[in-house]
Amino acid sequence: MTQDPKGELTLRTLAMPADTNVSGDIFGGWVLSQMDMAAGIVAGERAEGRVATIAVDTMKFIRPVKVGDVLCVYCRVARVGRTSIAIEVEAWVKRGRIGGREKVTEAVFTFVAIDSDGKPREVP
Repeated sequence: MTQDPKGELTLRTLAMPADTNVSGDIFGGWVLSQMDMAAGIVAGERAEGRVATIAVDTMKFIRPVKVGDVLCVYCRVARVGRTSIAIEVEAWVKRGRIGGREKVTEAVFTFVAIDSDGKPREVP
């Protein structure tokens, strides 16, 4: 039984050689930044405005990302508070752009909705 991604496909990008470590694997920080961008898109849409990342919880790397893999980031709103939004994020790859799909990492990103002065505001 193959597991399917949870959430909506929010971002898709190609892992490039410039993003590797000395072993030839893609840096975890690069993957984390792609996930943060995708989660920020979803949180900003839900908050109807500006948001800022305040926490990343339960980050778990499952498999490495290789050069040539297509990184696909899926997001779903997990919780909406008065000023905060938690987004569940899964990153999957298509190996070598056309290969099988594999889950590589997951995390929960929390954002706070902010106003033009950078102060917390209520989520509509």
